[in-house]
This record gives sequence, structure tokens and C-alpha cells, in this order.
Amino acid sequence: QVQLVESGGGLVQAGDSLRLSCAASARTFIPYFTGWFRQAPGREREFIGGITYAGITLYYSDRVKDRFTISRDNAKATAYLQMNSLKLEDTAAYYCATTDYCSSSECSTGNLYNNWGQGTQVTVSS
Repeated sequence: QVQLVESGGGLVQAGDSLRLSCAASARTFIPYFTGWFRQAPGREREFIGGITYAGITLYYSDRVKDRFTISRDNAKATAYLQMNSLKLEDTAAYYCATTDYCSSSECSTGNLYNNWGQGTQVTVSS
């Protein structure tokens, strides 16, 4: 099975930016949809948004709209999550995941994803 490896997390101050990467172990792996999720301690997993194999971005969470941008580079089998104007409430473990298919009403459902990365921690301080 193809492995997903997230990177780019770290400790930043409020207002800073970070770019997370989600690299597939196989360069030829182009999933139908790559989703980004996050989970803060004591909170449920939250779907941030995702991107199709064709580069169409979908379903940004209202909490991150206008601050986060998802993109992908198929040549590198890598998806990205650009996070700007980070806030304290963005502190969480961030995960990427892939699914072979999801309809427009389903892509936010974590159970549909069959491949998950190990996560990368983002901590935003004041």
C-alpha cells in the first residue's frame, strides 16, 4: 500500500504561515481525492478541505476559508496545505488522507478514506 508522509508542521506564532506537504511513497500515485483533516486535543476530527486528482479544490471548512489553500503537484505525488494567518485555534495534528472516490456530499467523511498519513503537529502560540 502506498504510504503518505506529512511534513512541515512545527511551532509558530499567531499570524505566521506554514506549508504542510503530503508526499506519497509512489511517484505514480495520483489518488482521486486527497483530503486534509485536523484534530485538536479533546475535539473531534475536522475536515479542512481537499483536492481532486485534476487539481480542483473543494470543501473548505468555514473556519479556514480565505486563510488555507490546498494544492497538489502530480509530478511529485504531493499535496500541499498552505496555511496563512494562523490562529491559536489552528493548533492541532494535521493529517492527509486519500480516497478512491467520494461524491460531493461525501468527501468530508473520514471513513471513506482508505489511506492516511501519520500526521504532523502544528502548534500556534500567542
